[in-house]
Amino acid sequence: QFIEMPKKRSHFNEFMINFHDYKHKNKNNSVISYVKQLKKYDLIYLDELQVTNIVDAMILGKLFKNIFKEGIKVLITSNIKIDDLYKDGLQRDQFLPFISLLNKKSILKELLIDDDYRKLSLNKFQKIFYPLNEKNTFKMNQLFRELTKNKKLKPINLKIKGRDFLIPDYYDGIAKFNFKDLCDDNVGAEDFIKIANSCKLIFIKDIPKFNDININQQQRFITLIDILYEKKIPLVLSMAFDFDKIGSAKKLKQPFARTLSRLIELTSSKNNFFQVV
Repeated sequence: QFIEMPKKRSHFNEFMINFHDYKHKNKNNSVISYVKQLKKYDLIYLDELQVTNIVDAMILGKLFKNIFKEGIKVLITSNIKIDDLYKDGLQRDQFLPFISLLNKKSILKELLIDDDYRKLSLNKFQKIFYPLNEKNTFKMNQLFRELTKNKKLKPINLKIKGRDFLIPDYYDGIAKFNFKDLCDDNVGAEDFIKIANSCKLIFIKDIPKFNDININQQQRFITLIDILYEKKIPLVLSMAFDFDKIGSAKKLKQPFARTLSRLIELTSSKNNFFQVV
């Protein structure tokens, strides 16, 4: 008789946010006690491992040392090779023991796919407007008005650990943002998760061309799309260029290729947002 083993699946960002919340509430031996809670699972699946901030970088070694010590099996997906994690990050020398631990405890498998399945549904119904000009701004706003015409404007204020995040253009789950509102300020994964949990369709205006100058904004955008993809939130975008010309910071080309692939799916007819409004 087949017995299904207990397992847990989580996006890496959510996993780390849950850990930091637990650590905030439980000061003593928080890493050890948190891992003890995970012992009920035989397998933990963490999707989209990427390390972008020093807070996570400094704790991962100790956290995973205890996970492996407890004999918990871990399956991890990442678009970045183990040795390249947190590359050029602050105090990376303190992060290297985590890399060494992963190399010692894990089996690395590269997934090679010739065709990107997300592109198969790309067609004339894709909801992308480019370049950024008055004509395309009008078209995007017209679509937004059409989808919200029978809904009431009701701005919402998300409370995120004592901070306020206001969504002024909010109509019963349909929200419109300017790229700068999401990626220029000090906004992170926890904010994006709250936004995703409050929305069923998102418009993002004025996405710029990416380069080494706006690398921080691009990194936030990558994190945002990872979370929206995980939550299956369809998108409408206005962009400076089409996907093949939108550019990238040199250090982010590899993870951004995945982001572009996900954007194609989230704006395709496969995600028919008329079914969610």
